[in-house]
Amino acid sequence: MRHPLILGTAALALSLAASTVPAEAHGFNFSTDPCKYDYSTPYDVDVTASGLSFHRASGTPAKVFLHDGALRVDGKDIAVSRADADALRRYEDGVRRLMPQVAEIAREATQLGFSAMTTVTLTFADGDQRAGMLEKLKRKQAQALREIDEGIGAGHWSSDRMTETLAGSISDSVGELVGSVTSSAVTAALSGDSSKVAALQARAEALDKTLDREMDKRSHALDAKTQKICPQIDDLAAVQRGWGIRLSDGKPLELLTIKPKENKDDDESAHKKVASP
Repeated sequence: MRHPLILGTAALALSLAASTVPAEAHGFNFSTDPCKYDYSTPYDVDVTASGLSFHRASGTPAKVFLHDGALRVDGKDIAVSRADADALRRYEDGVRRLMPQVAEIAREATQLGFSAMTTVTLTFADGDQRAGMLEKLKRKQAQALREIDEGIGAGHWSSDRMTETLAGSISDSVGELVGSVTSSAVTAALSGDSSKVAALQARAEALDKTLDREMDKRSHALDAKTQKICPQIDDLAAVQRGWGIRLSDGKPLELLTIKPKENKDDDESAHKKVASP
């Protein structure tokens, strides 16, 4: 019998669905290849007509507000030079341009993930189970998209909220699908009916081809949009590096955390050494 392959194929498909959650679901973190550095921010961000608000529950400063070259830190106005005022304006403009693009990526990644899960459901689920699972996926996708629109789509970035919206909604759905697919495969295997196993195997093989073809084109398009984000983050990092704004303790104002990119080749080599007998 080849039922292990059925489970393997289904697991691969479900893994693909989960992997479509973008990096920003785990924090405001862009570390794709085109980026010069790894970037993150400890702040939640609100983009409104009156300015940009960076705020966090712990750490100092707790709140930074900037608009049209003016700066306020923890409720106190900070005097800045003309050059730094210009830098703050460029920074504000850059963030305003970036937010809608990140929202679009989040929407498309969500749609891609749920599309993959819908394809898996159509392949393996039958009858009332299929109808129920499809309806649940539809509701969860609509809820996730609504939360994106009300959050980052409306100019409100929250790392925790994005994690809950994207990673939470998709991972929960993947868990349910894993249980369903596993149940179908085990039931077919234990039935002793070779025709059922063959039919399920045929579905798995068809899924492998269909999902690969469907996801490949869409994921490449999404990846291209994500990569266009990097130069804009690089520009924000350059602006931040260039300004002379200092806090009361003498440290530079950092809204964006900038770290050197890790050497993936070294990580892979270390992993191979650990894995070697």
